[in-house]
Amino acid sequence: MVEAQGLWKRFGRTEALRGVDLSVREGIIFALVGPDGAGKTTLLRILAGIMTPDDGRLNIVGCDAIKDPESIKDKIGYLSQRFSLNPVLTVEENIEFFAALYKVPSTARVTRTERLLEFSRLGPFKKRQAARLSGGMKQKLSLCCSLIHTPKLLLLDEPTTGVDPISRRELWEILYGLLGEGITIIVSTPYMDEAERAGEIMLLHKGRGLITGDMQKLRSRFGFALFEVITSDNRSAHELASKRLGLRRAVFFGEKLHLALDSPDDAAGIKSLMEDSGIGVKVMEQVSPGLEDIFIQEITGE
Repeated sequence: MVEAQGLWKRFGRTEALRGVDLSVREGIIFALVGPDGAGKTTLLRILAGIMTPDDGRLNIVGCDAIKDPESIKDKIGYLSQRFSLNPVLTVEENIEFFAALYKVPSTARVTRTERLLEFSRLGPFKKRQAARLSGGMKQKLSLCCSLIHTPKLLLLDEPTTGVDPISRRELWEILYGLLGEGITIIVSTPYMDEAERAGEIMLLHKGRGLITGDMQKLRSRFGFALFEVITSDNRSAHELASKRLGLRRAVFFGEKLHLALDSPDDAAGIKSLMEDSGIGVKVMEQVSPGLEDIFIQEITGE
């Protein structure tokens, strides 16, 4: 569906993308993950054909997207970070407007609009002005407008940022439903837990693609035994553990500590050290690394 080699993009002295390679197969959700400034939005804008890379090659749905960006416009749907629909128009009118822009045949517009309204659960609100929608409903409307021409590839730039947890879940349910219709989805997100729902993931950092693969492949790169720890004094426990041989990394995760150890056998010694120092160990169990653990390892090189 998407093949990119060596994509570079510079803004003055800032290198937003630095030789990114990307391969996205058909019929999956592909997540671009990274902090602000990682290059996610720049990469999506290049994929959407609204920004030209300074170097590299890009093929989308069999078309050269750099030499002929217009050739991909009817094959993709793009949802930007910011809500950009007409706030005065109603839900239904915004969808109709995009149907006209994409030259959707009039015979198909009514059927597609009704189907999208039902799919997004916006049917009861079709006469409401876009300005009066909640954040989650605005994102659903933007998604409907991006789908009215039935694209093969859907590009979503942080669609759940600033959206409440329930709307986040509903948006992902909609995305899973789209997979069944043969639509390939590339979605950027700063949320590691959210990205784990994708079929494949690329970790981006400072304009570079660090690693790409499904969660099984990414976890296989994690070379240590990971333990999740909850104590009576996590800060003191962190200081003690950091001085212990066999410990590669100690990171705070809310009320928990994640300890990356050379061997699972090192856990008993760390637990004894904490207890001997008067720190109560409530939980200490080996867990599978999450995407955030893997990301920390990739950017630190340890």
